[in-house]
This record gives sequence, structure tokens and C-alpha cells, in this order.
Amino acid sequence: MTDNTETDDDYIDVLISQVGYLDQLGLEGFIILKSPEGKEFPINAFSGEVAKHISRFRLGDKNSIPTIYNLVDEIAVMQGLLLTEVKLYLSGSILRANLYFHGRKGDLILRNYRASDAIALASYYDAPIKARKTFFEDSVTNLEI
Repeated sequence: MTDNTETDDDYIDVLISQVGYLDQLGLEGFIILKSPEGKEFPINAFSGEVAKHISRFRLGDKNSIPTIYNLVDEIAVMQGLLLTEVKLYLSGSILRANLYFHGRKGDLILRNYRASDAIALASYYDAPIKARKTFFEDSVTNLEI
């Protein structure tokens, strides 16, 4: 199910509780999201490079950003847009995200992007991350992002 038919009530605010690597070389990253009730939802199967950027952004290091994130930042600045939230959802067995921007000329929603990159951008902008409530209620396994 995608985000198109869901409401805000289907989502909860989450925090990143951990970021790291699944292997010694740092090739595969992982994130653990935490619900307000303390329940955890692990995400893996994304590049270690993205995990590194999320960790840096969370520590306040926003001076050097990857080219693709810089591209988004430059477009946002030129258009007067601010990332206001990221919503994570499942599309089949793949974790995806919608990015919500607010600007002087109205709102913009970028749909169906990789969850790892959306989480990285939310970390860069200090924007809220929302996840489907069912992530913390159901046993969701074998997710790819």
C-alpha cells in the first residue's frame, strides 16, 4: 500500500535511535527508528555511505554534503522550499518515502523515493520523520530500501 490513500492518523513521529554498519567494511548501513512508546523498527539493506551521512548530519556536521543532497538543497533554496516532514511507508516489500516541502508559492510533495535518502535529508534539515504505525505493531520483515 502506498501513501496515496492514507491519512496522517496512519503515521507516528519517530526518532532515529541508532545508525551503524552491518559489516566491518561499512558497506551496508542500518538505522533503528524508535516510536514514542519506545518500540523499535530496524531498517537495513542500504549503503554504508548513506549511514555515514546520516550519522554526520545528526552530529551537526552539515558542511560537506554529497552532490545529490546538495542538488536538492540548492533547488530548495532557489525555490524558497523547506522540508517539513518525511513519511515512510511500504510499497510492496520495499520501504519508500514521501518528502513534504513547504514554500512561498505553495507545497510540494516528492513521492516514492528511497527511504534511506529521505531519512538522510530529514537528518540534514532536522525535519520530522513519520512512519506507518503498523511498522511498530506488525512483524515486518525482509524490507528493502
